[in-house]
Amino acid sequence: MNIGILGSGVVAKTLGAKLASLGQSVMLGSRDPGKLAEWLAEVGEAARAGSFAEAAAHAEVVINATAGLGSLEALAAAGAGSLSGKILLDIANPLDFSQGFPPSLSVANTDSLGEQIQRAYPAARVVKTLNTLTASLMVDPRQLAGGDHHLFLSGNDAEAKAQVRAWLGEWFGWEQIIDLGDITTARGTEMLLPIWVRLMGALGTPKFNFKIVQG
Repeated sequence: MNIGILGSGVVAKTLGAKLASLGQSVMLGSRDPGKLAEWLAEVGEAARAGSFAEAAAHAEVVINATAGLGSLEALAAAGAGSLSGKILLDIANPLDFSQGFPPSLSVANTDSLGEQIQRAYPAARVVKTLNTLTASLMVDPRQLAGGDHHLFLSGNDAEAKAQVRAWLGEWFGWEQIIDLGDITTARGTEMLLPIWVRLMGALGTPKFNFKIVQG
């Protein structure tokens, strides 16, 4: 499958390396593709780098792994035509570091980045997921408690969510996935980030996740 990943940070490179290792044809999109040269040398021929527009055009499925404050700009550069009809996995968070650390959220309570993206690109099939944990756990949940912890899905398109659920299991080994509902439920998962950041500080590691226990 041709997969376009928008972003060139740790999350994008971690996802890209894993998917390339599985034989997927991966292109990372960046404002500066040249800075991915070292990563490309490590990953090998299954991965390429290009502009946001090139990565989106390459893709059968697009993953938004950009920094949240730059996501809408990156998607605009990718082009609405290259997003139309495609599943768009949004794993970004609207973290605002303008006042230092810990970050605040640039959007919350009555809106979310996931919703903003779906409104801006109504022909894209936006599914919010993978935004509540660190990059290494995204691609290998079994390294923590044998995978006995939870991931969340939000999106308006039931068929797209079902496909993403299948990919998360096939690509990364995710078994515990909760469908929260439509794209407005992305407000909840994005608003987990303030407690996530504070848990990381208290625990001294980013390798933790949420497990939902029902009575």
